[in-house]
Amino acid sequence: MLDSTARGILQLFGEFGQEVLDLHTLFEAGGNDPARREAVLDAVARLVRQELLEERGNDFYALTEKGKRVAASGGIIR
Repeated sequence: MLDSTARGILQLFGEFGQEVLDLHTLFEAGGNDPARREAVLDAVARLVRQELLEERGNDFYALTEKGKRVAASGGIIR
């Protein structure tokens, strides 16, 4: 199960209808609070380690096939 920040990040890809988003856009999952933005950075790093996101360089991240399945299932990792 993903935490709410990680789920919010995955949901942003669907909301924007994009497979690749930049870190600035992903910060929207944390709002304007600096502590929540730090949580977004931590969550992005975890999602990369879990192979749900893939780094594309220059602060861009893409959903992996696994990430797409998890996002579609509401953030439940199987």
